[in-house]
Amino acid sequence: MNPSLWVAKTGLEAQQTRMQVVSHNLANANTNGFKKGRAIFEDLLYQNMRQVGGQTSQQTKSPTGMHVGTGVRVAATDKIFEQGSLQTTGNAFDLGINGRGFFAIRLPDGSQAYTRNGQFQVNDQGQLVTTSGDVVQPGITVPQSATGFTVGADGTISANVGGQTQQLGTLQLTDFINPAGLQPKGENLYVESAASGAPQTSTPGLNGIGRIAQGSLESSNVNVVEELVNMIETQRAYEMNSKAISASDQMLQNLNNISR
Repeated sequence: MNPSLWVAKTGLEAQQTRMQVVSHNLANANTNGFKKGRAIFEDLLYQNMRQVGGQTSQQTKSPTGMHVGTGVRVAATDKIFEQGSLQTTGNAFDLGINGRGFFAIRLPDGSQAYTRNGQFQVNDQGQLVTTSGDVVQPGITVPQSATGFTVGADGTISANVGGQTQQLGTLQLTDFINPAGLQPKGENLYVESAASGAPQTSTPGLNGIGRIAQGSLESSNVNVVEELVNMIETQRAYEMNSKAISASDQMLQNLNNISR
């Protein structure tokens, strides 16, 4: 295969992946607690045609070499954990995080997951759960007769039970040294990985952890205008790589005609 055709092919594949990332961001523009992603590119290995600093004579060296690139690839897709805006809902079970940290969730298989989406509900046993029914950790049980459910900025949960204020527990938050290293698994959930570091649980408002805002939800941090600009950039880069393929094909066709 002509090398220029291969290089342009890698460009098409890389821009197609970036378009998928941008499309995923736009699709989740209204997903609570969603964090936008970005595609990170890197150039591929070079063909070393002439070594830089090589001897051009007994007394002189080449100030530059001759290195021909072989294309590009997407090295990673990075999550951007910037704070999303807090939208007031007035629902007592809606909890937003203002700052760093994640809510801890126990999955059906007993493993732990983490989320920024605080759109919680109460199940038939009075447990605080996600919209998928996964239990929020540490487990909080709301009595059936409870009224005036309140969550403080420090995670203290209380309610009026039998005419008296009763503390139901304390909701803690979990943080990671490298949140971008968390493994996204869908349903607004992340799981620990070797890159994220170990989970560090703390009381909201302490040790750099954010505070809890009851009656609010963190919206997606996707900037729609920015993503539309990224989409246009991606489309133009894809078109340029397509033109490079067409130009290489035309050059090969001319060469073929000459050689006849």
